[in-house]
Amino acid sequence: MVDEKISLRLLMIEDNPDDEALIIRSIRKGGFDVEHLRVENRAQLIEALRQQDWDIVLSDYQMPEFNGLNALRTVKERSPDLPFIIVSGTIGEELAVEAMRSGAQDYLMKDNLARLVPAIRRELNDADERRALRLARQTLRHQAYHDILTGLPNRWLLRDRLEQVFAFSRRQHTRPTVMFLDLDRFKNLNDTLGHLLGDQLLRAVADRLREVIAEQDTLARLGGDDFVLLFSDVPDREAALALARRIQARFAQPFRLDGKEIYLDASIGIARYPENGSEPDILIKHAESAMYFAKERGGNSIQFSSDEIQAAAANRFNIENDLRCAIRNDQLEVHYQPQIDLRSGAITGVEALVRWPHPHEGMIAPDRFIPIAEESGLILSLGHWVLQRAMADAVRFKDAGCLPRRLAVNLSARQLYHQETLAAFQDLLAGSPLEERFLEIELTESGVMQNPEQAVANLSALRDLGVSVAIDDFGTGYSSLAYLKRFPIDILKIDRSFVRDLALDQDDEAIIRTIIAMAETLNMRVIAEGIETREQLERLERLGCQEGQGYYFARPLPCAELIRFLQDRACA
Repeated sequence: MVDEKISLRLLMIEDNPDDEALIIRSIRKGGFDVEHLRVENRAQLIEALRQQDWDIVLSDYQMPEFNGLNALRTVKERSPDLPFIIVSGTIGEELAVEAMRSGAQDYLMKDNLARLVPAIRRELNDADERRALRLARQTLRHQAYHDILTGLPNRWLLRDRLEQVFAFSRRQHTRPTVMFLDLDRFKNLNDTLGHLLGDQLLRAVADRLREVIAEQDTLARLGGDDFVLLFSDVPDREAALALARRIQARFAQPFRLDGKEIYLDASIGIARYPENGSEPDILIKHAESAMYFAKERGGNSIQFSSDEIQAAAANRFNIENDLRCAIRNDQLEVHYQPQIDLRSGAITGVEALVRWPHPHEGMIAPDRFIPIAEESGLILSLGHWVLQRAMADAVRFKDAGCLPRRLAVNLSARQLYHQETLAAFQDLLAGSPLEERFLEIELTESGVMQNPEQAVANLSALRDLGVSVAIDDFGTGYSSLAYLKRFPIDILKIDRSFVRDLALDQDDEAIIRTIIAMAETLNMRVIAEGIETREQLERLERLGCQEGQGYYFARPLPCAELIRFLQDRACA
């Protein structure tokens, strides 16, 4: 039986045809089917490497127009894994060692080719291992400096690029600009769509942002829905603003994923070198602070960094950190505002409202910490804490003999779409001594409309647990009657903005009349919020509003004060 020959693509760097023939004959005797090419100078070598992939290179050391070390460097620059063996008649020990240090795999003398075939076999095997090791190192390096989801540079590579851009700017007087971009309400979308579609959406966003990045600029993802765009030279604020508007324009068209059209807005914070910071981390931080400032003003906007924004960012960080501690250490309070039957004056329920008595700042208003809780994700743990505390207080109302018919607790849009919310309600209501339909959740109209299909499913599941549903701030959103009919809703709450100017604005009266008529048609109750005067109360009664709450009846009361209030009303 004849052994099958091994194919070998051999590139030979050799100026002597006789030596070429001798070497090829020796290799073929060793069991190789050789396809080879001989070159004598650097130009020929480069062309040979360009035209074909080779299995191995054999090179003489000393030639009239070339030498082995120069050939070795040329090969390693273009094919770092290609085995390179020196086969020479003149190389000495010192030159051989230098060649090995430079990357040659072996060296042999032409007058003793006994080791040539074993060396070729060994290096062909080792080349695969070297290639795999190099690729593994490249992969690890790429993963260390790039975002796995989008393939974009991560924080560490962005920082390196910033240092390079800053160094160039100091020499050439360019004006680097950093833009910190965050997607508005992405966390709610992610909870609604699921993380698989959420990841697809982030990749689609990255693809659109790449369209505005030039070769000398950098687009990075820092995690979540945070992207940073580094522009190496933007001459002035006007040019930076125009560039940011171009970026926002990329979001005008919806993203189409899995048969869905998803509309996104983005808030952008801008920081410029060197006026807003001369260190990479500082400039990124200032751009991020400006972005948060833009989000707090409604989102989908652009904001330049400033000293005032930095002060506000420091305050925001302190509030977020202190709020996290307050939730963990049970340092919040729940106050309760009574809801009243406008005809009989009877108490129909109470709404639970979270309050934060800060140890140093005193009582912090909800409109200061709730938006921060929403943006940071703390709203999930905050909402769960309020729900548990309110249900525990309801047992105290029951024990005191003054349990109202309903306990209303606010539920954020993020909680509504979060996958663990239903299980949390199941655990809370299991074994509760309170009657079914006692607990009521209040959601804003805009929150429900973020994903109507999912909202219907989640609200129906909560209704099946015995939880009533109220739409808060009704009239300020954009829900249609067609959608409203599909939602499992028990109560519509008229927003206080319509109640406030009821005596002065006929349009507000018309809106309230329409809401009440709509609720009657759909068999829903109506509660008016923000009643503060006798005149507002009388007008609402004439319009047919059933229930109301506001300072005219009672301010939000701590648990113990509410018990006394309820007991006093019962005895009156």
